[in-house]
Amino acid sequence: MRDRIRKQKWYSYAVAACIAVAFYVLLVHLRSITDGIATFIGYFWVVILGGVIAYVINPLAKMMQHSLFKGVKNDKANWYLSIGAAVIILLMVIGILLRIMIPQITNSIVMLVSNMDGYIESLKSMTVKLGRSEQIRIYELLNLSGDVAERIQNYLAVNAGTVVQSSAELGKSIFKWIVAFILSIYMLASKDSIKRELSRILSRLMPEQKYHNMILFIARCDKILIDYIIASLADALIIGSLNALFMSIIGMEYVGLISVVVGVTNLIPTFGPVVGGVVGALILFLAKPIHALIFIIFTIILQFMDPYFIKPKLFGNTLGVSGLLILMSVIVCGNIFGVVGLLIAIPLAAIVDYIYKEGIVVLLEKRKSEHT
Repeated sequence: MRDRIRKQKWYSYAVAACIAVAFYVLLVHLRSITDGIATFIGYFWVVILGGVIAYVINPLAKMMQHSLFKGVKNDKANWYLSIGAAVIILLMVIGILLRIMIPQITNSIVMLVSNMDGYIESLKSMTVKLGRSEQIRIYELLNLSGDVAERIQNYLAVNAGTVVQSSAELGKSIFKWIVAFILSIYMLASKDSIKRELSRILSRLMPEQKYHNMILFIARCDKILIDYIIASLADALIIGSLNALFMSIIGMEYVGLISVVVGVTNLIPTFGPVVGGVVGALILFLAKPIHALIFIIFTIILQFMDPYFIKPKLFGNTLGVSGLLILMSVIVCGNIFGVVGLLIAIPLAAIVDYIYKEGIVVLLEKRKSEHT
């Protein structure tokens, strides 16, 4: 019966019409669909975040398992010691980064506030070449500044409720990250049992061949993600180190802060280096404008070298994804998931590309060969 319906002339047109209608409905309600997905994910956000943290720590823990603790004969004790070592290393790295960034951020804020009047006077002196109307508008804007400390105090007094609410939201976010981090440790400790139970469920739900194909697919996706994470972290470390070396040679201020910002933002594809360059230039502009200009020129040169010389050596041909697919993935994932979406955009594009080439194309070619 099914084959007879498929052979009807109207069948292909009906399928095409249904697909067109579904696609139109999807486009019309795209914002509602993405909001619904984001809301649904929000309920499980801490668990998902814990899984992501565990996934990132896992390669480091496996490295510890096969190197530092390879002499430990008990498998469970070996793995627990490896997790502990990986967590300690990660906390040490975070502590070092905070130790570098917090004092320099504080100094930047203090410098901005203390030198605000000088900045305003310099900007006023730069307006002498402008027309009368433009001068009036700029003077009106600058005269609103007044005493910075007094205005900050007045703002806090008027918007105390907003400040308290923002502080509460910040505290809630920090608490979620702490809970997710603790949860990730439990996930790593139970990794073998979690994998065993998932494997058992999949083997019961699928025929043997499909189960085997699913295991191969998961292994391939895991390799793509791990290779990308390791290569991205290495790339961020190289970019941050080169930036720190250059700034130290030139004698620029805030070497640690800006280099950390540049390295971290370099993890975000496409837009991250731009954000890092702008933030670094703004910080340097407060201290010495000529250093900001030199920094921008160096950043442009460094970001030109990164995709053509550094990234190919690190990534090799592990991804092999077209630039158009990566750009589309960055835009879509960024709109749906924000910063996290930007971080997962490239590996997700690689997985989609793998599904298309090794799954959809192979299936279509197989069906075509069966009908010929």
